[in-house]
Amino acid sequence: MPVINVEDLTDKDKAVMEVTQLKNEVKLERWLTSKCCEEIKEYIQAGVEEDTLVKGISEEKNPFKEKGGCHFALRESLRKIIDQEINPYVDQWEAEGKFPAHKIFKILGTAGFLGVNKPVEYGGLGLDYTYNVAVAEELGNIRCGGIPMAIGVQSDMATPALARFGSHELKEEFLLPSIMGDKVACLGVSEVGAGSDVSSIKTKAVRKGDEYVINGGKMWTTTGTQADWMCLLANTSDGPPHRNKSLICLPMNLPGVHIARKIDKLGMRSSDTAEVFFDDVRVPCKNVIGQEGMGFTYQMIQFQEERLWAAASVLTTMDNIVQETVQYTRQRKIFKLPVLYHQAVHFRLAELQTEVELLRSLIYRATALYIKGNDVTKLASMAKLKAGRLARELSDSCLQYWGGMGFTSDVLVSRVYRDFRLLSIGGGADEVMLSIICKYMDTLPKN
Repeated sequence: MPVINVEDLTDKDKAVMEVTQLKNEVKLERWLTSKCCEEIKEYIQAGVEEDTLVKGISEEKNPFKEKGGCHFALRESLRKIIDQEINPYVDQWEAEGKFPAHKIFKILGTAGFLGVNKPVEYGGLGLDYTYNVAVAEELGNIRCGGIPMAIGVQSDMATPALARFGSHELKEEFLLPSIMGDKVACLGVSEVGAGSDVSSIKTKAVRKGDEYVINGGKMWTTTGTQADWMCLLANTSDGPPHRNKSLICLPMNLPGVHIARKIDKLGMRSSDTAEVFFDDVRVPCKNVIGQEGMGFTYQMIQFQEERLWAAASVLTTMDNIVQETVQYTRQRKIFKLPVLYHQAVHFRLAELQTEVELLRSLIYRATALYIKGNDVTKLASMAKLKAGRLARELSDSCLQYWGGMGFTSDVLVSRVYRDFRLLSIGGGADEVMLSIICKYMDTLPKN
């Protein structure tokens, strides 16, 4: 093969070679990403005994061990999907107020990211919850809050109770396609008059023969306009409020299910949020998850994973905001001196980064206890409380150092400032988290 002298090439020839090389690198990167996801999935499903991460961990150790383990391999594979399939389109989806859930979930489901700790027989990877936390952290690299939240609803909010208590038939019909990304799930708990106070929901499911007839409505339903099915919490009897509810798998294409509107929100704009009404919707009684009347208990158990996931999902975003603020304040000058060099500024940023690391330690501790079978309601609530407050505090503090740029939509910090407002009003207000922490008991209320 003749040797090419680079000096003899024209600028056009050099440009063509560079473009060809770039195309080959892109093709190789995509192939490696696909291959890596497949190998990781096969490796983890094989349950290699030498991998101490699969076996479990001690409460004293970091759940994620040293770099190079399966947790980091999983995160690196997910990061490639984020960089190639999600982040290039985030600005467009934010402007449109919706992202293509079926398309993105199919990509994630094929790679195994929607069923990390779900049973292998239903398409999951069968891992412990530390891997969910690792995935939640990596999703923080998505340049908005709405898409990670929607992914979390699919993997850690609408499906845990089904995976744990549902019948084989329900898992085959709803869990498996949700894990594979073929169906989009949503969670139907909050109502107009019952948000954090779950026991006050009014939606009713009245048994008539071998069916339930459902009437009522749900509010703030994430991905509600695109969902194929809903994990619905409804009153199935007139008994005590903590013993009269059931979780029901509700197909969203049934007669009587009405999407009243797509809600226009302050933040989380790329995630569509719906108000849903039910008018004499008939669902087979076999669609009840677990035992009738145990829905409130199942939902409280489900909330443990939801709170841990929500807290973990903001860690990387907060890290990124601090680092981007450091870089910007190093360049931006006030009174002939970079903003960062003012002692009050870099002290504040150091303090915020310290708070993020403290939150990370709390989440890791709660996760380590959770995979050992402990009830971590109190710690998960503490993590959710701290995550919500710190996210607001950090985004607000960093925003101040961006000056006029922080008031535009051109920078991540302004988007995060809007999106993070949700963390303390959605999925459990600060007051609810505090009440759980202060008054937490070993058993649910007897009434």
